[in-house]
Amino acid sequence: MTTTSSVSRRGFLKMSGALGGALCLGFVLGEGGRRAEAAEAKSAISSPNAFVRIEKDGGVTIVSNKSEMGQGIYTSLAMLIAEELECDWNRIQVVSAPAAPVYVHTAFHIQITGGSTSTLSSYDQYRKIGAAARDMLIAAAAQRWGVPATQCRAENSRVFNNANGASLGYGELTEAAGKLPVPDTVELKPRHRWKLLGTRVHRLDGDEKLDGRAQFAMDVRLPGMLTALVKRCPSYGGKPGSFKADAALAVPGVRDVFAISNGVAVLADGFWPAKKARDLLEVEWERGANAALDSTRLGEHYRALAARPGQHYHGVGDAEAALAGAAKRLEARYELPYLSHSPMEPLNCVVWLKPGSCEIWSGTQSQTIDAGMAAKMTGLKPEQVTLHTTFLGGGFGRRAVPVGSDWLKEALEVAKHHGQGAPVRLMWTRDDDLAGAYYRPMWTDRLRGGIGADGKPVAWLQTGVGQSILAGTPFAPMMVKNGIDEVSVEGTEDMPYALPAVSLDLHTVPTPLPVLWWRSVGHSHSAFSKECFVDELAELARQDPVAYRLALLDKAPRQQGVLREAARMAGWGRKLPKGHGLGVAVHTSFGSHVAQVVEVSVKDQELKVEHVWCAVDCGVVVNPDQVAAQMEGAVMFGLSAAMFGEITFKDGEVEQKNFDRYQIVRMFQAPKVDVSIVASEEAPGGTGEPAVPPVAPALANAIRSASGQRLRELPLSRHGYQMV
Repeated sequence: MTTTSSVSRRGFLKMSGALGGALCLGFVLGEGGRRAEAAEAKSAISSPNAFVRIEKDGGVTIVSNKSEMGQGIYTSLAMLIAEELECDWNRIQVVSAPAAPVYVHTAFHIQITGGSTSTLSSYDQYRKIGAAARDMLIAAAAQRWGVPATQCRAENSRVFNNANGASLGYGELTEAAGKLPVPDTVELKPRHRWKLLGTRVHRLDGDEKLDGRAQFAMDVRLPGMLTALVKRCPSYGGKPGSFKADAALAVPGVRDVFAISNGVAVLADGFWPAKKARDLLEVEWERGANAALDSTRLGEHYRALAARPGQHYHGVGDAEAALAGAAKRLEARYELPYLSHSPMEPLNCVVWLKPGSCEIWSGTQSQTIDAGMAAKMTGLKPEQVTLHTTFLGGGFGRRAVPVGSDWLKEALEVAKHHGQGAPVRLMWTRDDDLAGAYYRPMWTDRLRGGIGADGKPVAWLQTGVGQSILAGTPFAPMMVKNGIDEVSVEGTEDMPYALPAVSLDLHTVPTPLPVLWWRSVGHSHSAFSKECFVDELAELARQDPVAYRLALLDKAPRQQGVLREAARMAGWGRKLPKGHGLGVAVHTSFGSHVAQVVEVSVKDQELKVEHVWCAVDCGVVVNPDQVAAQMEGAVMFGLSAAMFGEITFKDGEVEQKNFDRYQIVRMFQAPKVDVSIVASEEAPGGTGEPAVPPVAPALANAIRSASGQRLRELPLSRHGYQMV
């Protein structure tokens, strides 16, 4: 198949110049990409030169403006271009885009990967680029033959003359095609003519990840490179006061020990001397605003807030009056803890300061923000900063810090202190990662509801309590309105259930601990509260949970579709063995609809998750294999959080130091997962996150069915359950 690699902006242009006969569609990237941006303003086609090049030997290089963190976006983007370009799939390679304005996200207007938007934001953009390249190659061939372009067709990296069967390879046409103007409009192939899109395609990065050729930031090796570790204050936000470094400096291989803004850095010839020296440091800390942070007291504060109204942000009808007149009423409180992202590759990067330049290797999700931070911290111009995006060993939102990657900031501080010359690798350990803040916010929801004589809901009142992720960040002007953070309440205002009276309000808690988007963001808590509460209303009404939901989704056919499919897959309604139970949940997020049925068996406090059935409607599917893989991975991610995930604090310190206290689902505990992709003609939705939100409520509802115990607080291990 092919391989993928990373290439810098300078390296990409150098390669373009060396292969002067290659077709680089569009415009040379210069002056920070301004020419490319100007061209895009005049054309409906994104600056193709920045995204695809065809070499004289017929090879095709596609540039991904999205970070590859295991979600398979390199393959999806290549498929979008290849389908329209009509090129030989076996001659494609994908490289990572440098940080440049031409590569900005079509919706967010910065270069970033997140929000399950990679495919949907690139779906038209990359197809149009491929179609433009195809049309230019056809035009070049038509000119050579002296025939109308309508007499020619492209297929398998060749242009054919329909009149006489003559053909020319793409490599033979690159030079001439490169001199032609980029078309203002292109014709995209209708779905019935697709050959590649919608098929199961082997991942382009699969082979090199299997054989070890893939380069993550952790794999970067440069001449004379030094390694830095930072000893940080046990309570987040604290700063170093005095410190004793004599023992640390005596460790062979240690070059320097010095204070930076948030800790004490050790610079050494490698990881082990740096780690040994860091352990020997004696530091007096100024512990800061989080010194007394305590999860137990914070939980009590959240519960007290949830008991009274917050800031109202959405309403339908008079919910209080409707609740007062309900035939039956129900009140419940749902609690979710702080969660760590814990990507398998700990946070790390390499910074190389040179006279007049800064070069960075990092597995980042936010190139524009990180490159901008580097320029500001070093005093360099943006064009003097080169950011290489490597493969990411997992992200889940942790590598997309809105104010700039904290690990990169540390690396830049260390490199500036050390001075120009040697490249510096900054590494975090797993302990650093778990104690390093930027968690999924802790959350509490208080729900009150009422049903009528027919069992249908007549009132839904919800008070949420938690921190804002985006307040105080560059995203706040766009996503924090009237004090309400949109990601805090996502999944609540647009509930698809038929609810005649609704009242939603929010308490935003100004805790100084930084929080961050976590795989599925606000949906991770809103779905748990919503789908558990709907299940409880169904029980109050003495109705089947699936039938109850279907009746409330009469205006949401896509949710009905996935719910019916998941129920069918699981054999909903069948007789179950003693101690077994089925639970269901359905939720929409990131433009996709997911329903899940979970089967569990419970014996005493031993819990076995037997099976998870997952139905997804994500619109038009680019690669079914990747959709299924994302659903399966999200199920395991969600199960880990639901069963074990919890970050707690005592005296300002994180109590979970490693995977012994912050567990993930192990192979022997993993259930069988079946995925069904519901056919759809709708626009593509996201697939990286939508299968996370339904997991926890479906699991909790299954435990209720199996044991009779209703669990409203996560993780479920808090209630004494052991996963077997």
